Amino acid sequence: MGFGTRAVHSGEEPDLEGSGDVVAPIHLSSTFARKKVDTPSRGFEYSRTGNPTRLALERRLADLENARHALAFSSGLAAETTLLLSTLESGDHILAGDDLYGGTRRLFESTLKRFGVETSYVDASSPEYVSEAIRAKTRLVWLESPTNPLMKICDIAVISSEAKKRGAITVVDNTFATPSLQNPLDLGATVVVHSTTKYIGGHSDVVGGAVMLSDDKLFEAIKFNQNAAGAVPSPFDCFLVLRGIKTLQLRMERHSASAGAIAEFLEGHPRVRRVLYPGLESHPQHSLAKKQMRMFGGMVSFELRGSGAVARRFLERPKIFALAESLGGVESLIEHPASMTHASVPKAERERLGISESLVRASVGIEDLEDLIADLKQSLR
Repeated sequence: MGFGTRAVHSGEEPDLEGSGDVVAPIHLSSTFARKKVDTPSRGFEYSRTGNPTRLALERRLADLENARHALAFSSGLAAETTLLLSTLESGDHILAGDDLYGGTRRLFESTLKRFGVETSYVDASSPEYVSEAIRAKTRLVWLESPTNPLMKICDIAVISSEAKKRGAITVVDNTFATPSLQNPLDLGATVVVHSTTKYIGGHSDVVGGAVMLSDDKLFEAIKFNQNAAGAVPSPFDCFLVLRGIKTLQLRMERHSASAGAIAEFLEGHPRVRRVLYPGLESHPQHSLAKKQMRMFGGMVSFELRGSGAVARRFLERPKIFALAESLGGVESLIEHPASMTHASVPKAERERLGISESLVRASVGIEDLEDLIADLKQSLR
């Protein structure tokens, strides 16, 4: 079946021998009764370990990423932390792209470092740089594509192949692209992670995360720690994400179309120094983006001409774009990476990467395109 059909139905097929629910019920029970001491009813015993609503979500997530397995968590960072807890030990090394979500970098630098795990960073838009930086103790190569907030594209297939040869697994944070636009496992990655808070949930009303993979042994290790560490989503959160996924394909088509048009508008505006959007021919990895993505997504970053003060004045003027962190909702959001989402990255490192005080990141929603462009026009004016 096609992606749109699976997004509506996978994991939520009606039990015609039971109640026949078309929509998976919200199983709020914290525990499940059994007839026999040694046999949980339908495999469920305690909702931290497993819950029917969560299972429906996990089956759908696995299907959409073309994975055998998926595990749902209470946030994107909970998913990342449990994955790392399941794969690393003291003395191991992570090689990560240098441009990535500030919370992920904070996790690497402020938490994992305390337990003897070292992380180094490289411009992963160049596979050669990644190959040169892999060490004997590198266990994970961590990628985002597109990256946050500079919208770099990484060659997932080439990097995954090289990492595998060197005994490392490749993890791709696919939050920006979603499985609607890109499937990293099909390109050779071992694990995909998502903040389901973003496009997958899609309505800015739930926080969640997920890990998708086809490696059976690694799945069992992560599933063990999903239960042992316990950072699981509530049944209601799972219901909200399940409901959001039903329109994922439609939303991503609208996000991508509007973001492309807005990127073109911004590229021609005299107050804008540069626009970072993989759908533009001016993007340095535009050809690679066309090769591994079906559309280019709803995230646009751009740098204004002038100082950080100019950017701040601009950011406080929109009427439709809400000045807020996060992304991927039906409503448009706009933010200042240097002082908001990436404030935890040291200033010198931000400047080295190109996250300047005049950089703005926009999450383009599904509002009427004409209204969004008019809002940006008046804000720039």
